[in-house]
Parts: sequence; structure tokens; C-alpha cells
Amino acid sequence: MTENISWTTKPAKTVKTTMQKKLWKMILIVTIPLMLIIILVVGIGLGYGLQYNSILNNVTTASDFNREFTDNIKTKMYYYVIDSQYSEGMPTEEVKSAERIAIKLIETTAEKDSLRAINSVLNLCHNLEDKMQEIAVTEGYDSRMSQLNDNIYVMADLIQEYMYTYLYYEAVHLDALQSTMITNMVVLMGVVVVLALTLLIFLLSYSRKLSRRIVDPIDMLCDRLVAIGRGGLLVMEPIQADVEEVQLLSDGIESMVGHLKRLIERNTEQEKQRRKTELALLQAQINPHFLYNTLDTIIWLIESGEISESVAMVGSLSNFFRFSLSRGQNVITLKEEQQHIRSYLEIQHMRYRDLMEYEIDIPEELESFILPKLTLQPLVENALYHGIKIRRRKGLIRVSGRVDGEQVILEVADDGCGMSEERLNEVRASLVDSRKEGFGLRTVHQRIQILFGKEFGLSIESTPDVGTSILVKIPMRTSEKEMGE
Repeated sequence: MTENISWTTKPAKTVKTTMQKKLWKMILIVTIPLMLIIILVVGIGLGYGLQYNSILNNVTTASDFNREFTDNIKTKMYYYVIDSQYSEGMPTEEVKSAERIAIKLIETTAEKDSLRAINSVLNLCHNLEDKMQEIAVTEGYDSRMSQLNDNIYVMADLIQEYMYTYLYYEAVHLDALQSTMITNMVVLMGVVVVLALTLLIFLLSYSRKLSRRIVDPIDMLCDRLVAIGRGGLLVMEPIQADVEEVQLLSDGIESMVGHLKRLIERNTEQEKQRRKTELALLQAQINPHFLYNTLDTIIWLIESGEISESVAMVGSLSNFFRFSLSRGQNVITLKEEQQHIRSYLEIQHMRYRDLMEYEIDIPEELESFILPKLTLQPLVENALYHGIKIRRRKGLIRVSGRVDGEQVILEVADDGCGMSEERLNEVRASLVDSRKEGFGLRTVHQRIQILFGKEFGLSIESTPDVGTSILVKIPMRTSEKEMGE
């Protein structure tokens, strides 16, 4: 098959390069003018927006200043001059605040007439401050009242008048800016419309030409491939195309159609064999791991002189491997799996009697459902060595089962040390990433998914210093015939 289709690789690459150049040319011709227009519109809009916002802020600040300043100065200075009980002293701070506002407006004002008006406001504020100091050192009611009327009131009114003048010029400037902005934007929109129409005409013309020479034959090839994908494996006449490279592709496709049916049948059979081989290999990877741990336990008991316990453990080990072998089957019932983990927990309880207790609570009505052999034992082992044992206090391992809709949920829970959020995320990631640690859990997860599908497998929850819970989700199936192999 390789010899029949390898000759189509080089021409196909040439077609791809030619089409790529044409498409990039079209994209650049359209994109560059549009990007320039967008940048221009954004730049002009941003410039006008900043100017408009600056003038609007000036007007708002001046309006607040003008509304409050004059009345406050007159009232407070009057109370000060007549020495009223309501007097709070001279409004020096109000004047200084007005000076700061005027200075700020000078910094943000660009129009000349507005600048003259606000500079006059600033100068009047300085003079007003001086006249207030003169009143402070003047004695005599009549003299103080005269200065109040002739100086303070007059200057306060002048400040108000110049502030109104400032507001007028800023409003005129704002109106002129708005008119200019509208005019420029209308012109710019006209340019954009003309350019867009030009580009649209170019796109329609270029696309029609490209479609006639390349896209139409490729669409025909796509239709042919769709038909092949739906099972149309009859050899047909190649598509007649003006483009030589497309013609070669059509010839190559038709040369492959004759081989597809036989290859599909062969691949289907190979996939079945691969799944069985994968399952057997994964099963073989688990068995030695448990055997080493169990033999270590028996050796420890014998060395400690606990002969009766070691004999009992050998008996439990015998039961364990009798269930493990399961007449050579890789899939067993939940009843057999329960007996299997019970033997394992009996062995470990003899060794860690001061460290662990266990409970098995799997309802009898679930015992006929099937699952991969050695599904629960690695989870129980994980709970012991990575949960209970690390915490170094007596803990409980609980194995339970329940029905959830059309699924069976098995749970292996411990009240050991638990895991941090970061560590829990790492363990979850290891279920699907072979580059990460966690071979035991990942193997169980993969075996379940190989047998039942991607929607089944393990899920893990854990809380630090509280414990860990691993849920096993399997379908409610009682025989391998129901697995759709």
C-alpha cells in the first residue's frame, strides 16, 4: 500500500504551497489597508476623546468652583468682620484651594482666551488673599466694612465673572472641537466605505477565480472522500481537473479505495488483539508488586517468631492468589474481587494490627457484576501505605459499594493523612499522563477504560488530615459478552 500512494506526497506539497501563497496574498491585500484604517480611526478617535474629556473636566471643575466659592467667601468674611458668633475665621484655606484649582485648570487648558480668563482668576485669588490680610490688621468697624465692600466683595464678584468667562470660552472650544470631530469622522467613514467596497469587489473577483481553478475540484474530492467514509468503496473514474496536482490527488485516492476494505477488516482484528494484549500486560504489571509486599510481611512474621500468624498469613496468601488466578480470567465478578481484597486486608491487618482496621460493605445484589481483576487491591494498598501508615495512628480503611443509576460505584476510603490540593491535582493528572508518577492508580484506571470505555474509571477526593476517597465507576454488566467486543 505504501508503494501505491507514496508518489502522491510530493505533488500534494506543491499544491499546498501554491494555494498558501495565493491565500496569503489575498489576506495581506485585504488586511493591511483595513489595519491602517483601523489604526487611523482609533488614533483620531482617541485624540479627540482625550481633548474632549480634558475640556469637559475643566468645565466641570470650574462649574463647581464658581458655584460654591463666591458665596462662601462673602458669607465667611462678613461673619469675620462683624465678629459674629458664627464666624469660623477668615476663609484663607478656601482661597488657597481656589488657587490650587486655578493652577490645575491652567495646566490642562489649551485655548488662549480661556487661559487669560483663568490666569485672571488666579491673580484675583492672590489679591483677595492680600486684602483679607489687610482686614485682619485693620481696626475699626467702619474701616473693616469699607474694605469688605470695596475689596473683598468686588474681587469675589470679579472672580465669579472671570470664571464665567472661562466657562464660556471652554464651551465654545468644546463646541468647535465637536464640530471638527464630526466633520473628520464623516470624511473618514466615507474613505472607509469606499475602501471596503473596493476590497469587497476584489475579494469576490479573486475568490471566484480561485474557486473555479482549485476549490471546485477540491470540493468534488471532499464529496468523494465523504462517500468513501460512509462505506462507498467501489472504484470510480478519477475526477477530471484542470489543475494537474488536483488530478494526481484524485488518481491517488482512487488507487487506495481498492485496498481500504481489506485493510479495515485487518485493522479491526488487530485492534481486538491489541486490546486483549494491553489488558494482559497491564494485569501482569500489577501482580509482582503485591507479591513482593506480601512476602515481606510473611518474612517479618517468621523472623519475629509469630509462627501461627505466619501460617495464617500463608493461608490468606493462598486464598489471595487462588482468587487472583481466577482460572486465567482477566475479568471477574465483584464477589470474587471482594474475597480477593478481604484476603489482602487480612494479611495486612496481621502486620499492622495496631495501625489499621478495615470494613467491607458491598451489598450482595452487586456481587454478580463484573470488573477487571485486581481493581480494588491496588486502591486498598494505596490507602494503607499512603494514608494510614504515614499518619502513624490507628485508622480505618472502608470498602463499600452502591448503585447509582445504571452504574456501580465502589469506594475505597481511609481516614489517613489526606493530600493537599496541589498533591491531589498531581495524582489526578497521573491517571492520564504516563510521564507522571502513580503507576498503580493509572494502571487500574486504564484497565477499566480499556474494558468499559472512557466514561468509566477512577475519581479521587482528598482533604488534608481528614482522609482520601477513591471512587471506582463501572457499568452494571454481568458478562463479558455485554462489553461489545
